[in-house]
Amino acid sequence: MAIFGAKQVLWRSFTTVASHPLRVCIVGSGPAGFYTAEKILKRHQGSQVDIIDRLPTPYGLVRSGVAPDHPETKNVINQFSRVVQSGRCSFLGNIALGSSISLEELRELYHVVVLAYGAESDRVLGIPGEDLKGIHSAREFVWWYNGHPDGRNLDPDLKSTDTAVILGQGNVALDVARILLRRTSELAATDIASHALTALEQSSIRKVYLVGRRGPVQAACTAKELREVLGIKDLYIHIKEADLKTTPADEEEMKSSRIHKRIYELLSKAATAGPSQPSSGQRELHFVFFRQPDRFLESHDRKGYVSGVHLEKTALKGVGSGKQIAIGTGQFENLSCGIALKSIGYKSVPVDGLPFDNQKGVVPNVKGRVLSDNSGDPTSVENGLYVCGWLKRGPTGIIGTNLYCAEETVASVSEDVEQGVLGAATESNWPKPGREGLLRILEDRKVRVVPFSGWERIDKEEKRLGSLRNKPREKMTTWEELLKAASE
Repeated sequence: MAIFGAKQVLWRSFTTVASHPLRVCIVGSGPAGFYTAEKILKRHQGSQVDIIDRLPTPYGLVRSGVAPDHPETKNVINQFSRVVQSGRCSFLGNIALGSSISLEELRELYHVVVLAYGAESDRVLGIPGEDLKGIHSAREFVWWYNGHPDGRNLDPDLKSTDTAVILGQGNVALDVARILLRRTSELAATDIASHALTALEQSSIRKVYLVGRRGPVQAACTAKELREVLGIKDLYIHIKEADLKTTPADEEEMKSSRIHKRIYELLSKAATAGPSQPSSGQRELHFVFFRQPDRFLESHDRKGYVSGVHLEKTALKGVGSGKQIAIGTGQFENLSCGIALKSIGYKSVPVDGLPFDNQKGVVPNVKGRVLSDNSGDPTSVENGLYVCGWLKRGPTGIIGTNLYCAEETVASVSEDVEQGVLGAATESNWPKPGREGLLRILEDRKVRVVPFSGWERIDKEEKRLGSLRNKPREKMTTWEELLKAASE
């Protein structure tokens, strides 16, 4: 079926018995978007939900963010697929908010618009040398090895150096370290992008430094991720003994947080479990605590390329309620490397017509209801406009965190529907064109819509290609490949 012919099929497939159903558009098909759709469909019988995404593929970070060697985490895709196949929900890919369709137009077409498009940009350090070649964001690197079409051309240089520095010690930083250090024979059986696997097979990286502003008690990763990276076969782990010394404030933190205590215990055990020196040719993982980047260093031999990071030593300062922050001490040291990866956080991007808090990188909201400005005034609500996921709360949490986030947002939607904030079903202005109106506009603009059936063709072809290489799937990594497969 040609993709342009999808409109008629979609119209026929999603008719409802309700004369004027609640029409909902969710922008973003990651966990936040799908959990929101699932909750709305359960709470509002007869409602019609359309999930749109700028990519031709659904599932957001489950597809492009979860590490390839974490297949069990991706099983949530099965649940999300059932949501689309329920009969009152559709997925419409290759629709970019802002260029294909405006936010204002979506609000005219639907009773409810929920923005759940996550964070597709990066925070910046704002330090000298940040634009040197060889410096990448962890997001770019993750997209590269996961086959995201926007990360296909990253081409990180893994051959010219044996040392990589990762700034950050959260789960994404640990994912990146694990991919750099794990045996490629193990990665070959995953759905890692082929271009990334080839580069990793030819990689010269043997040492990875994970740099954190605070200490082992405050490390931002989870115990599961930490155990996994510490469990890499034949890996030398190095942690300075002095960094493991705890203060009364650290002990207080561990008393109030079982997670922090467990992470500290794992790091302490790893520091003493192995040999004091690496063996010849052994890969190395170094945890560097109490350091923050001051500037990047330029190579003398390769002008314009990074050769290291100038780090400032830090100390912890209590800020009440058992929390400690890192402050600079004025003491510095250099850490040499040929590639640096910044894992300091993702950042959401605004669109025209959307209030946005640039400092926090989120849309101002109260329980998912979008506010007209950054004042925090709960009465200045944009009726019918909601937010969920990272765009709502910032880039924190795991996949499951979005479930609770969606519950809160959908509760707000339901409350507004019940209180008549969005208009009553008896009013003449209640009917909205919804999907039909959206598809009409997109057809007029020659936007090539990829319905869920198009994704199923991509999925089928990727699995077929993967079977030829003993992989679960061989991801298509260019827009051209994806759109071609969707229409065949």
